[in-house]
Amino acid sequence: MQTVSIDIVSDVVCPWCYLGKARLDQAIADVASELQVAVQWRPYQLNPDLPPEGVDHKQHLAAKLGGQAAVDKAHETLKALGNADGIAFDFDAVKISPNTLDAHRLIRWAATNGEVAQSAVVSLLFKANFEDGRNVGDQAVLLDIAAEAGLDRPVIAALLNSDADKDAVKEEIGMAREMGVTGVPCFILDGQYAVMGAQSVEVLSNALREIAQMKATA
Repeated sequence: MQTVSIDIVSDVVCPWCYLGKARLDQAIADVASELQVAVQWRPYQLNPDLPPEGVDHKQHLAAKLGGQAAVDKAHETLKALGNADGIAFDFDAVKISPNTLDAHRLIRWAATNGEVAQSAVVSLLFKANFEDGRNVGDQAVLLDIAAEAGLDRPVIAALLNSDADKDAVKEEIGMAREMGVTGVPCFILDGQYAVMGAQSVEVLSNALREIAQMKATA
């Protein structure tokens, strides 16, 4: 059975990335009998210049998208798409637009516990931000998520209180930008093929099958 690797460049405050994960999970389930998929989550920051404490979410988003009417329209679209993919977006609950550097550090550390642990942390971060309105820039929230995903809470607390991997995460984000990643999610398949945006389950499933087939006949 062929193995296809996927590196997902993503930010935890990107609603399209949350949709992308839900659809990828379905695509992986669809092809499970045909091929294996190895997933690694890679960092990206949509708003790297936000202060550590974050900013008012509604004001920030209105300024970024060009007014409240544009925000409302985008949220309406995302809610409908989320319902179809099992995501209960609650945009009214989101109060803070956080700096996501610490969240990306947590995702990086989760990888040392394996792919399942990293995926769990990513899912919990998305859910905390978009469904529960929790501040994923808050270290207390990050520690709760780490513990829920089975990570060692005291170890993560010590790491968060240090500068561990801050430069490494920023370097990875810089590499993604140098590769031409200007928006997320970006799915990099087998280190060679990039699929941009929250594509449908069918598109992702077919891409995985095509690459597996190419590898089998190479």
